[in-house]
Amino acid sequence: MTRFAAPIAEQIWDMKYRLKEQDGTPIDLTVEDSWRRIARSLAEVESDKSAWEQRFYEALEDFQYLPAGRITAGAGTGRAVTLFNCFVMGTIPDSMGGIFDMLKEAALTMQQGGGIGYDFSTIRPKGAPVAGVAADASGPLSFMDVWDAMCRTIMSAGSRRGAMMATMRCDHPDIENFITAKSDSARLRMFNLSVLVTDDFMEAVKADRSWELKYDNVVYHTVEARDLWNKIMRATYDYAEPGVIFIDRINNANNLNYCETIAATNPCGEQPLPPYGACLLGSINLARLVDTPFEDGADLDQDKLDRLVATAVRMMDNVVDASRFPLEAQRQEALNKRRIGLGVTGLADALLMVGLRYSSEEAAKQTEEWLKRIARASYLASVELAKEKGPFPLFDADAYLASGNMMNMDDDVRDAIRTHGIRNALVTSIAPTGTISLYAGNVSSGIEPVFAYSYTRKVLQPDGTRTEEEVVDYAVKMYREKFGDVALPDYFVNAQTLAPLAHVRMQAAAQKWIDSSISKTINCPEDISFEDFQDVYMEAYETGCKGCTTYRPNDVTGSVLSVSDSDAKPEEKPVLISENTDGAEVVYMSEPLDRPQSLEGHTYKLKWPDSEHAIYLTVNDVVVGGKRRPFEVFINSKNMEHYAWTLALTRMISAVFRRGGDVSFVVEELKAVFDPRGGAWVQGKYIPSILAAIGGVIEQHMVTTGFLEGEGMGLKSDPQAEVVNLDQPRGQACPSCGQYDMQMVEGCMTCRSCGHSKCG
Repeated sequence: MTRFAAPIAEQIWDMKYRLKEQDGTPIDLTVEDSWRRIARSLAEVESDKSAWEQRFYEALEDFQYLPAGRITAGAGTGRAVTLFNCFVMGTIPDSMGGIFDMLKEAALTMQQGGGIGYDFSTIRPKGAPVAGVAADASGPLSFMDVWDAMCRTIMSAGSRRGAMMATMRCDHPDIENFITAKSDSARLRMFNLSVLVTDDFMEAVKADRSWELKYDNVVYHTVEARDLWNKIMRATYDYAEPGVIFIDRINNANNLNYCETIAATNPCGEQPLPPYGACLLGSINLARLVDTPFEDGADLDQDKLDRLVATAVRMMDNVVDASRFPLEAQRQEALNKRRIGLGVTGLADALLMVGLRYSSEEAAKQTEEWLKRIARASYLASVELAKEKGPFPLFDADAYLASGNMMNMDDDVRDAIRTHGIRNALVTSIAPTGTISLYAGNVSSGIEPVFAYSYTRKVLQPDGTRTEEEVVDYAVKMYREKFGDVALPDYFVNAQTLAPLAHVRMQAAAQKWIDSSISKTINCPEDISFEDFQDVYMEAYETGCKGCTTYRPNDVTGSVLSVSDSDAKPEEKPVLISENTDGAEVVYMSEPLDRPQSLEGHTYKLKWPDSEHAIYLTVNDVVVGGKRRPFEVFINSKNMEHYAWTLALTRMISAVFRRGGDVSFVVEELKAVFDPRGGAWVQGKYIPSILAAIGGVIEQHMVTTGFLEGEGMGLKSDPQAEVVNLDQPRGQACPSCGQYDMQMVEGCMTCRSCGHSKCG
């Protein structure tokens, strides 16, 4: 029986991938059972089922080939789920009926577990006339709010995922509002946002020319291209979005540019797809393929790599036939092109094993060589499949081989494709692998650098207590097992020490041999200057990347942990509960604040559209250290249907407020509640539930009294924080386990504590 390389790996398998009965009784007793289930399912479409089942099992064994989470969790279960990770949905018509037809398709797709991408550039801008109704258009962002609410509703009904990507062209009249949309920390939380940047726009930026914003050939505004570029950069600098997608480069390099036009990507950006396109993902674990690691002559086993790639391509091609699809249009699109996205994980660990410093020129060159080998092996494997099973239905040899991507491939591969065709129109992509990398023993994710050599993870036990365990990077663990607990060599680097342009170098090296695109986050230090930050995006464009996503710690999406103030305010009388020997302290109030005889407060009237009677909300404050802070709330209504929950809410919120500390997270939690029956429009703003409305009133009170700096500010952390290493980043609270270990990895927020990932 396989022994997991780390406790976290077994926990990820048990939580995410292990097949169980409805009551939680395991069906997969071991991870070998999971591998066997997947292998058997994907061999069902073969004529020699038993032989291919064994080949597939051997590829999965020892975590060498890692199918994406949808396949690992869903293959062979008989459940009504898709094995495809994400979809780009159909083109949104510029009509009310068409828009809501698309909303329905999105809901059906997400219900089966697929993330979605949409281009909202096709909707007329805000203020444009609407023929026949004597009204002005509300614009694409208003409909994005509706999509966002739908996604939250689907999630509340039990979906394990709610990821969406929204794109908008750089020449759309509403692009400036799109760029700044997520400055509101409560808006569009279910979306990743990216601007579709054209080559003409980039040339206008470099030449400092004007730029027309237009829709349907009507110019609405003229702006300076460099000003618009700076607005994109400033928004991304301040709150990590939007990213940029170099859309002309994507379409020019697309193997299928003769029969499709791309305007959107899946949620994490590694799969630019046409309308109804689907992304099917899997990764070769390079960390398992290095011979004699950390010794002279250590290298990737090239022959083993070729065999593994060939088997993986066949497995992925079989998924096209084995999977369910939420919509018939998605099934037809997949069958016509048989697009797959085979990528890698463990690249940084593999580079360490052969003695190369991630981001060095030598490492970039080695990365390019390895990925060319994988691309070549993938194409040849797909040609062999075409000989046996036929090429993809829309294959046109002359048009296919004339695409920008194929022009660089070796002549013998091009000749084989011209002679026999190819089974899969696109074969390579590099997807986020945060969860499956943990499952494989905490190998480095995708082509990202090692995030941290080790960190302490809090593990929730059945009795409600938490224990600590050290999670060590796969290559670091192997090095220490080989040489003992000695200092690591100089070529060991991690994400915390790399310059942003070093990330760009590695992404550009990898992109040369990737058909689709790459999900990668360029992590930037909080103190990077805006000028240096801008250079990252321009360098990404100049070096051939297809897109760029950065993450700089900020007030909206999270920041790095800093040392807590050791001189606690005497008025709050904190009690030290635990202490880190490195100097960080964690404090919380062991006793509630005393209630004075009288308190100052305000009463607010809240009228909810669906309720006959208003709700009256009173917030009373106490003065601590010369500053007003919320102490208690009272919620009252004549509507007796509200009595039980308003009383419960009154008691719970007041109990939290009386404990002291930064209680602004209460607002964040309330504003995140979405009513599956739908919310309401109040004073021109969509409020997802009556509880969210109450949260908004409390937030308004906190801002008025000076407890918060402004709306959406201060919603950063639970005061009862746990002790963590000071040199480790601290992010948002995980929606799955509640730990403050959410980090941006490969364009996707991922929890280091439980492995939860927004991208599956």
